[in-house]
Amino acid sequence: MQEFIDWGKRIYDLNNSREKRRFFIFVGRVIFHRKTMRELLAWFKADDLRRKLLARNPFPLEQATRAFFYDESTIDDRVKLIKAHISFLQDNFSPEIFLQLAGLTNETIEVWRSEYNGEVWHAVLKNEPGQRKEGMLSLEMNLGRNHLYQIMFWINADKNGDISLWIGALQGPNVPDARELIKEITKYSHRYRTKNLMLYMLQAVARSLGMKHIYAVSNEGYYANNHLRRDRKIKTDFGAFWQEAGGSITDDRRFYELPLTEPRKRAEEIPTRKRADYRRRFEFQDAIDAEIAANMQNLLGSKA
Repeated sequence: MQEFIDWGKRIYDLNNSREKRRFFIFVGRVIFHRKTMRELLAWFKADDLRRKLLARNPFPLEQATRAFFYDESTIDDRVKLIKAHISFLQDNFSPEIFLQLAGLTNETIEVWRSEYNGEVWHAVLKNEPGQRKEGMLSLEMNLGRNHLYQIMFWINADKNGDISLWIGALQGPNVPDARELIKEITKYSHRYRTKNLMLYMLQAVARSLGMKHIYAVSNEGYYANNHLRRDRKIKTDFGAFWQEAGGSITDDRRFYELPLTEPRKRAEEIPTRKRADYRRRFEFQDAIDAEIAANMQNLLGSKA
């Protein structure tokens, strides 16, 4: 038990009263689930790379004990999820890339790059400790130092055993004049909304990784209530966006299934006056697809 207490001291800042409380809750949960937690810790220790990962990023131990990822997840669900995600990265990437994706370093892995008004506009894969409630990895779209959008996700098998990508949440910008900035980027992207572009990039990443499905947490499945206002009305409607993106609710109402490829309008469905705009947008999207596919292939090729 002392070992978990030591891990807890690394996870939580005991000089902060709120963090100190969480530390004691963590210890209590470990005691209650000691067999499962000992097995998880032993799994990390059984492999040199996983042992290095945990030494730098102990947060998976916390994630296993807290009601993260989606509503009513159990500790067994979370342990399975953590192992599946980390195992997939370890099996498919070189040790160096694996450790970056698993949070050993603070480095990002760029999958797409462009430029807007003289600033780097790019999408990166990053393990973001601050987003560990909703996922194990993030795809972030940044403009210079500004974070525009990010999608938190994890990799795990679905109920049929198909390896799949699971979206825990999508977050928009939290910068001054965010609305105007997003409006300008949308215009620059041939009137393709930045939020949709973010999802489009994740779909390209998922296909490159060989995912069989993409699932996304619904309003009902979101683990917390911070997508609701005080009057209980939804301020962030995940379901509406997933449906707009071609998703459909699964038999488990906590999740939508999204298409691996964004549906496109056929030429006859597009008004003649807008066809040139759509053609430029599709060319823009195809270029993104090609770049992400090439970059992901290089990353996956590093395993060889």
